Formats: sequence, structure tokens, C-alpha cells
Amino acid sequence: MSNLRFGAFLAPHHPIGENPLLQFQSNLEFVQLLDHLGYDEFWCGEHHSTGWEMIASPEMFLAAVAERTHRIMLGTGVVSLPYHHPFMVAQRMVQLDYQSRGRAIFGSGPGALPSDAHTLGFDPMLLRDRQDEAMGVIRKLFEGNERVTYESEWFTLRDAKLQLRPLQEDMEFAVASMVSPSGMTLAGKHRAGVLSIGSMTRAGMRSLPTQWSFAEESAAKHGNTVDRKNWRIVMSWHIAETRKEAREQAKEGLLVHNNLYTVGTLAAGDGPIYETPDDAVDGVAFSDESTAVIGTPDDLVAKIRDMKEVTGGFGCVIGFYHDWANRENTLRSWDLVARYVVPEVNGLLDDYRDSYRWVNESRETWTRAKEAVDSKIQQHDRAAEVMRTEGYEGEKAEAE
Repeated sequence: MSNLRFGAFLAPHHPIGENPLLQFQSNLEFVQLLDHLGYDEFWCGEHHSTGWEMIASPEMFLAAVAERTHRIMLGTGVVSLPYHHPFMVAQRMVQLDYQSRGRAIFGSGPGALPSDAHTLGFDPMLLRDRQDEAMGVIRKLFEGNERVTYESEWFTLRDAKLQLRPLQEDMEFAVASMVSPSGMTLAGKHRAGVLSIGSMTRAGMRSLPTQWSFAEESAAKHGNTVDRKNWRIVMSWHIAETRKEAREQAKEGLLVHNNLYTVGTLAAGDGPIYETPDDAVDGVAFSDESTAVIGTPDDLVAKIRDMKEVTGGFGCVIGFYHDWANRENTLRSWDLVARYVVPEVNGLLDDYRDSYRWVNESRETWTRAKEAVDSKIQQHDRAAEVMRTEGYEGEKAEAE
């Protein structure tokens, strides 16, 4: 498999307390940094409740990101399809594709927060089927081969055709996957990539070895193929120069994030509530079923290689953006990953090391070069005399 791509997923998960105006600006500045550091992808989601996740329209946020970046791909992670008319989603994604000059990835899901579905009056039992239905319609609209007439219990299309197709000839579709086979099955059916968010949970980690087979089985059933290069594994990390520094920087924020939001809100109390910040670090990053890395670049390299072994291979590592550490140390963490983890994982330093090793093991080349210098010195009477009386250092002083 080719080199791993690297990206970031901003749900976002921000503790309540910071000025929302400045928080939006901070998020935009973060993506600018990712683009500068050479990250390949950025994803953000759609949420409407809980207070911690304040991006309601990923398309609007990514349009602003597109104006501030140059090369990074921009994914909706995800648009909650049951909440929107499929034609309007297709229109917005086409516009985003043009405004980003062909950098859009269309990621969709059924809606992550039950509170959102409740607010909008949707039965959670219907959401996954509606996502499936909408994806098929949007694919037809993107292809534009015919006008689409479609009658559903929740939307209607009559002679529908986009007046502008996506800038990309084949914009990538992607789906979010947790623990159940649902996301992987949709990926196979609709020729979509996968954003495995479940890899951040213990149950999700245990299911990873079999997850891709669900996508392959579904693809075969529908006459499609899927490619592991479009499988994205979401991981959490905080990286510093030493494990001690990483622990000290991340532990307070991790305790709050886990106890108040991940377990306290999203899991409705079903999960570990830690007594101290150090307990939180030990449980999340240093237990037998650790799903996160709090440590050095080398620790993250080892974890990524382990994930490749567990899964059988994937195409992209997606780091989950969080506020465990303060802003300065958080940005430093992403910088360290770009500078030390990415090149190590992808073998970008192998030729440097080979060159270093070869030079140190092939001293006959250096010996021959010294002999060439000595030969020229001996051909010059004064230089030769200096060498005899003062040695090489004296000859250099004479020359200067």
C-alpha cells in the first residue's frame, strides 16, 4: 500500500467557556496550520446540541477554510443526511467543490447526536435507512445522466437535475463508521470511503480487524469495489518531546473531556469516570486497551504501525482534534506529528539514513580524497615544508 495520508477531524469538542467568536477563529487558524505543515485532509462535522460541538454547517465552515488554505482536502465529517433534502445537500457540495477548487470530499452520516434528532422530530430508527436512500439520490444527481424523479416519505424530486455538476469528475463519497457494520455496508454499496470514528473506543478497536470485510462483502453484492486507501482510521493523541511533558500538558483537559463529555454526555454515563487527571491518562493511553497516545513522536509511530497490523492496512490517519492541552501545546503537538511522525511512518528518512550509513562504512572514499590533498601539498615546496614542521593545521593557517 502507498504512503499513509494524514489529516485531522474537528468534531469539534470544545469545553464550554470560551468566547464562541474567538473559538471559530481559532478553528480556522488551526486548519491554516495544517495546510502549512503539509497535512492531507481536514474534516469537520454537523451538530446542533450539547454545547460542546458548535459547527452547525460543515459546508459553511469549509468554504471559509478554502479561502485560507491551498492544498489540503476538505471533508464534511459529516453532513447528517436525514436532516436535509438531498437536492440541497448536492447543491451545497457542488458549490463547496468549486469554491475550494476541487478539494471537497462528501462525507455523510445518519446524525451522531440523539438530541439533534429529537429536536428535529426524527425517529432514530429511520435515520440510517434515510442516509442510504439520500446517498443513492445524490450520486445520481452528481452523475447528471438523467433527470431524477423520486418520491419518498420524507422528500420529493420532480425532473431534478443539477444545473452545475461537481468540479471533480468523481468527488469522493465517505461515510462515518462506529462499531456496527452499518457504515461499512453503506461504503460498499455506494463506493464510498470510510471514516472509522469507532477506533477511538475500546469496542471499536476490538471490531477493527473484521470491519473492512463488511465493506468488501457489500461491494461485491452490489457489483462495486472498495479500496483500503480510502479507509481512514481516527485516532486521539497528544504529543510532546517527552512522555512526562505530554502527560502534564494533557491530563487536566483529558479528565474534563472524558468525564464531562465523552462519558458524561455522549455515552450517558456508560464508561470510566476517572478520579484524578493521572488516572485519566493511565486509563486512556496506558491501559491494555488504550485507544489514544499521550507521549512522544516515537510512541505515536509505534501505535500507527500497530494499527496497520491490526486492521490489515488503511490509507489515512486522522487525528481527532481536542482541547486536552492549552492552545500553544496543542498546536505544538500537531507540529511534532508533521515533522517527526509523518516522515518516519512513510519512510521519508530511509534514504538519509542509508546515505549516512554508507558514508561512515565506506571510508576508502574519504581516504582517497585525503591522499589527493596530500599529493597536491607535496607538489608545493612551501606547503610541504609547513606540513613537515607544523602538520596539517599549520598548513591551513599558512594558507589563510
